[in-house]
Amino acid sequence: MSKIITVVGATGTQGSSVISALLDNDTPTYTIRAITRNPQSAAAQSLSAKGITVLKADLNDITSLRTAFAGTHAIFAVTNFFEALPTLGIQQAMDTETAQGINLAIAAAQTPTLEHYIWSTLPNSAVNSEGKVVVPYYESKNRVDAYIRSSLPDLLKKTTFLWLAWFAGNMLVPFYTPTRIRTLDGSKLYAQFLSIPPTTPIPLLGDEKTNAGLFVRAILAQPHLTQSAHGRIVSTVLEYRPIEQVTELFSKRQGIQTRCLTLAKEDYKSLWPVWGEVFHLSHLYFEVMGTRAFSDVSGGQHEVEGEAQREVLTNKDLGVKGLVGVEEVFERLGVMEWE
Repeated sequence: MSKIITVVGATGTQGSSVISALLDNDTPTYTIRAITRNPQSAAAQSLSAKGITVLKADLNDITSLRTAFAGTHAIFAVTNFFEALPTLGIQQAMDTETAQGINLAIAAAQTPTLEHYIWSTLPNSAVNSEGKVVVPYYESKNRVDAYIRSSLPDLLKKTTFLWLAWFAGNMLVPFYTPTRIRTLDGSKLYAQFLSIPPTTPIPLLGDEKTNAGLFVRAILAQPHLTQSAHGRIVSTVLEYRPIEQVTELFSKRQGIQTRCLTLAKEDYKSLWPVWGEVFHLSHLYFEVMGTRAFSDVSGGQHEVEGEAQREVLTNKDLGVKGLVGVEEVFERLGVMEWE
């Protein structure tokens, strides 16, 4: 009988990518169990039609998580800070995400059959930047990391901390999609509004719908590389590029001309209340850290006394195949209708 992998957030971007990668594997090792809040949704029903077991669980209910994890051998765990942000605000969204992440970790630690725990998290922005920038959704995940490291030593030995970098699909959300500028001569000119210099390098994952799952599949296949007594970190950064270059690639494919405009911090934040504050901090972290944004600058000394520097594994270390870069993502999008 094959082993069971339980995928949390199975109908979301990350979870669905993991499931797709596992289904595409020529030599499947795992039986997939999908966890969602609504097994009756169209996305969940689509998974059921593929022969995947779909179970209901609530990240706020640790009992439901214990039940969902029973008998599983591997877990992919993810939380969503942005789901709570519009209604709860930044601080409560952080608290909610941390509580959910700790619930997941405790339920996983209490699963006797568990062999591998993959936790979708992010670098420690506060420590890496020496306190200059604390990105809210990094910090809320980092608190879960710290809990695993300090309170769940047995789970830590089974844990891979997965850092998912910037999604190519972000170009389709309002903060990045070019906005039409009304010109006097009627020509079509677009702007991308930023709170950082356009030359700031961005850590790119590429196609999140494909690449996230490919990394998870590679992690599962190589526990000797991706597990250690102190936990192992895997970064999904394929490359760093200036954000203006990413915008140029996107715009060229769309047949539009776009200029990146840097606004004053307060002006940028006012465009998207609450959201603007979060994304400004995210961008500022990239500006401060440059091409070290997805690294463990501290060497782990801030969390574990005397621990040697933690190695951050990359796609080259894991030999991940089939990864899709930003150019191919933008090509696949096709040309959209622009005002």
